[in-house]
Order: sequence, then C-alpha cells, then structure tokens
Amino acid sequence: MHLIIDGYGGDSQLLAEGAVLEKLLDEFPAQIGMTKIAPPAVYRYVGSKPQDWGYSGYVVIAESHISFHTFPARNCLWADVFSCKDFDADKAIRLIKQAFALQDVQAQVLPRGFEFMEAEAEPAEERISA
Repeated sequence: MHLIIDGYGGDSQLLAEGAVLEKLLDEFPAQIGMTKIAPPAVYRYVGSKPQDWGYSGYVVIAESHISFHTFPARNCLWADVFSCKDFDADKAIRLIKQAFALQDVQAQVLPRGFEFMEAEAEPAEERISA
C-alpha cells in the first residue's frame, strides 16, 4: 500500500521546524501500526528558488518507509507512506493534516505488492520453488 499526499495551506511555522517533522516521523509509525527500525533522519535544504526551502525527512520501518518534504514558503508538503502491510490511510491523512495544520490534502492510495500478497495466501508447500 502506498499513500501519496500533497498537503496545502499548512502553518508555515510548523512546516519550517525540523523538530516538528522529526517528532512526527518518530511517533507516526506506531500510530498507524508500523514498526520503526531506525531513528528518523531530517535534513534542511535550500532549492534553486528562494521559496523552495524546507525539510526532507524519512524513517525506515520494517514494512518499508515514510518520507516527507516540507515547503514552508509555499505552505505545503509532500509525503509518502509506503508499506507492504495495509494501514488506515484515513487515520494517516488525519494525523499528517493535524501535525502541520493543513487546510487541504490531496491523497492517492496505490495498491502495491500483488505478487507478494498472492504468495502469502498460498499454502507453504505450494510456494517452494526449485
């Protein structure tokens, strides 16, 4: 499952605080039933245009990864929640929206790992390959 979020109308002060993003990345996996396997990494960046600065951050989870890119001068963010395990996408969106006081969120959920899911559904003896 891959949740892709474009968030708009956020609080520029929250989006400009690396500590806010780091705290979210630290707590968010458990809140949506995922397993954090490393501490979050958050980096400040400055793009080629003055308004394209912000923070990029990610956390590696046992189920895959979660990443964010904030744009405080544009009051927006982009986020990806990628997992081989299903999760409550509505809850994830709500938590992200609250964390940055986003006014509008455009989100897509893409199913992923079809072959993996089919293999998991087969009895073990049928999965053995030579």
